[in-house]
Amino acid sequence: MEIKVFILIVLCLVLTRQEEENASGTDEDYYSTLDYNSSEPCDIYVPGFSSLGLMVTYFIVFAFSVIGNAVVVYVVGSMTKGRASTDVYLMHLALADLVFTLTLPFWAVEHHFGWIFPGFLCKALSGLQEASVYSGVFLLASISVDRYFAIVRATRVLPSHHLLVTVVCSVTWLAAAALSLPVIIQRESAYDEYLEKSICFENMTGESRGRWRVGISVLRHTVGFFLPLAVMAVCYGWTVATLFHARNQQKRKAMRVILAVVLAFVLCWLPYNVAVLLDTLSRGGVFEIKTCGAQYALEVALEVTKVLAFTHCAVNPVLYAFIGEKFRNQLLSALFRHGLISKRLRVAFSKTSATSAGSLRSRNTSVTM
Repeated sequence: MEIKVFILIVLCLVLTRQEEENASGTDEDYYSTLDYNSSEPCDIYVPGFSSLGLMVTYFIVFAFSVIGNAVVVYVVGSMTKGRASTDVYLMHLALADLVFTLTLPFWAVEHHFGWIFPGFLCKALSGLQEASVYSGVFLLASISVDRYFAIVRATRVLPSHHLLVTVVCSVTWLAAAALSLPVIIQRESAYDEYLEKSICFENMTGESRGRWRVGISVLRHTVGFFLPLAVMAVCYGWTVATLFHARNQQKRKAMRVILAVVLAFVLCWLPYNVAVLLDTLSRGGVFEIKTCGAQYALEVALEVTKVLAFTHCAVNPVLYAFIGEKFRNQLLSALFRHGLISKRLRVAFSKTSATSAGSLRSRNTSVTM
């Protein structure tokens, strides 16, 4: 009898110890258990990104982007003569980045406190953000086409060219607004019981809506990113090849500007677009992510690449304006007129810029070159 009681006690201790080990397992053990049981939901919450640090990061990008793009709009808008077609595209690009930037404080607050704003702002700000992104990408493609005709084809400025630029900019904004309509329709705010706070999200429920979401998302990514990227690659490829074979002192500088433009665009937006597209295809049932570890990795990629993409609005003024000689001269003139710098400092910086000038200067030269 005593032996039976002893054996029973030992078995109880072993079972209790086993339960404690299972309860104290790591997240990796938890994901491994769920990997073999697809009926269990995956815990894919990314704790490190919905924090105060991310909110501060967004506000820093907001500050730099507002200052940089506001200066670009002011300088290009104050040009009384010599404004090239690319300058007009650049001003619209800065305006698009400003519109995008104005939404960042709201997303920063949402990451830390949840969506504490009225529901209609969820739709409105999401639409503004989408429209500004699409217009910015289309304007980047327009700049690449403009540089192609100015350098490769050596096209002179025609009287009707300025009208064409105005039409292109108008069509760009209209197309961007049209592409943002699906987001405006589907976006809404709701309380998330898991996160224990309200969120602004794209509500796509039901099988038919899932298929519709996949189709619309693929169309948006194709028209709004991959197609402009292809245009930029072709135009800048020809431009770089032409500058490479040209014998002038401005060749290397122009190549650095072009390569910086393309690399910044690709590095900031390509990872995010790929991550969002994979997430959309997965949720739409095009392919299945079988492990919770893979789902968690995709969620991490979405958060990291989104922050990287959002910083592009602050990088644009540096790439398209501050490294351009014409813009620097215009900025120095504006600062001198307002008494912010002395005449001696203005002349010193102007001489430095003039020393690096080459034979590519022409009526079509813009602030980006």
